[in-house]
Amino acid sequence: MTQQLSLINTTTSPDTTTIVSRDIYLSLFATDDRDFLLSPTGAQIKISDLHDKIVGIYFSANWYPQCQSFTKLLIQVYEQIKAKKDSAFEIIFVSSDEDLNAFNNYYQSNMPWLAIPFSDLDTKKALNNRFDVEGIPCLIILQPDHDAGIVHDGVELIYRYGVEAYPFTKQRLDELLKQEKEKHERQTLSNLLMNHDRDFLLAHSASKKVLISSLIGKTIGLYFSAQWCLPSRKFTPKLISIYQKIKAKLSEQEDFEIIYVSTDHNQLEFESSFSVMPWLALPFGDPINKELTKYFDITGIPTFIILGPDGKTVTKNGRSLINLYEEEAYPFTEARVKLLEKQMDEDAKNLPSMEIHAGHRHELTLVSQENGGGPFICCDCDEQGSGWAYQCIDCGYEVHTKCVRPVVQMSSA
Repeated sequence: MTQQLSLINTTTSPDTTTIVSRDIYLSLFATDDRDFLLSPTGAQIKISDLHDKIVGIYFSANWYPQCQSFTKLLIQVYEQIKAKKDSAFEIIFVSSDEDLNAFNNYYQSNMPWLAIPFSDLDTKKALNNRFDVEGIPCLIILQPDHDAGIVHDGVELIYRYGVEAYPFTKQRLDELLKQEKEKHERQTLSNLLMNHDRDFLLAHSASKKVLISSLIGKTIGLYFSAQWCLPSRKFTPKLISIYQKIKAKLSEQEDFEIIYVSTDHNQLEFESSFSVMPWLALPFGDPINKELTKYFDITGIPTFIILGPDGKTVTKNGRSLINLYEEEAYPFTEARVKLLEKQMDEDAKNLPSMEIHAGHRHELTLVSQENGGGPFICCDCDEQGSGWAYQCIDCGYEVHTKCVRPVVQMSSA
């Protein structure tokens, strides 16, 4: 991944709302009658103590599962940074919890950093407005030197790099992007999946193992999933069916395999998940599982990554392609997808422009990516989609064309 991370240069127009000096940022944490922040023990920490520190402003809430999940990771990274010699880093929690009890339970039982008092609604609102926070979790990174810029995508950085992102400067982020680019250019199946003491994957065969070297030259799907994830449990049976259909139609010169990359909570969950899967798996708890999650920037499951016979990444959108084209998506290449998109456009010419769907009360309109469609989650099967769809112009309800269940309207006598 070589996209530029969003680090704002503060040397541009001084009247831009997100480009201000460090002193002004710190003044946002204070009020006329409060010059302190809270610690988890309830102690009052002077805001002036932050003057020479890198500060992360963490917008979060207990009621959102993604916040709870990210908070666990952020705590690990925070403690690793604080353990570094001469580290100068602090986080300030800005709560979106429902009430004081929820705030106390979320903050005092989980977070080791500072917080804006829950009752200070004006300061929390000002911070949300100043940094244009549109969703949570959100982590804004400020540098002691206000000319160093503001990092707006701290959540992405923590997911992708963990403690390695510190101290979050432009120089450090550029170094990480360069390293990431070089690593992707050197990517092979072996260096993705092997570690120093394991050269195999788990299998359901008599030997229970398959050498990674035997998969070189095949098209590979990396399936990031877990038993605890409802969308994963719904998608896995579909993927099993498609996998078997792909395997059945392949010639002797072709081969396709899937590898389960588990994010299960424990060995028992992993064994339960893997027992129904007809493909291979990385061992539960193997560090490669987490390394792949970071390497491919996995922020949600299920995710289906496709690797070509050369070991290079073909697409990260395997799940969407399976939903749209089923076994016809194989081998998932750009050329194959373009051919399928062209065929879908031809098929759409024979579809009704309007439909009454049994699962919705309003009439649905056929739309394409060019006239109001685009990537969506199907409201009927809860899976990803793109391109042609039936959409409710009134309320935004949207379904795959194949998911429409037409209602036959009786003509009046």
